[in-house]
Amino acid sequence: MINVPWRKLFSLMPLVAIIVFSGSLATVLGGTRQEHVHHRAPGVMPFDISKTLHIFQMTATGGVQKVIAKDPGATDQIALIRQHLQHEAKQFQQGDYSDPAKLHGVDMPGLKELQAGASRIKVSYGALPSGAAITFETADLHLLTALHRWFGAQLSEHGADARSE
Repeated sequence: MINVPWRKLFSLMPLVAIIVFSGSLATVLGGTRQEHVHHRAPGVMPFDISKTLHIFQMTATGGVQKVIAKDPGATDQIALIRQHLQHEAKQFQQGDYSDPAKLHGVDMPGLKELQAGASRIKVSYGALPSGAAITFETADLHLLTALHRWFGAQLSEHGADARSE
């Protein structure tokens, strides 16, 4: 029979709860949010995040999220970007934001509102010469604010691999 040190096990429960429920491993393990996004990216995105640039443009009716290859000749990365963003656009239109939650944490600003209000957001995909874009449009001011908060969080957490337009 295995002797389990229950007191030690129970003493670790608060730390485990923080890790599981905070959505912020950076706080617990050290390192920056950008480092953790880079670490988790291969499990969410099929392209190499370090070879791409995420561009976020907030508009009066929503916003545009673009992902482009830093090297316009990287046809393999461009194909992967297009495949991924086309899939994500379909998921977002259905209110499925599970991939951004895996990458950034479930408590990411704006995420819950976007999931709940998906039927009031038009999401469309478009190919670009060096990648692809997802356009979000809504007439709901609450969802517009949530979308802009979500874009802002992504800008911050992608660090040098992101910019705004």
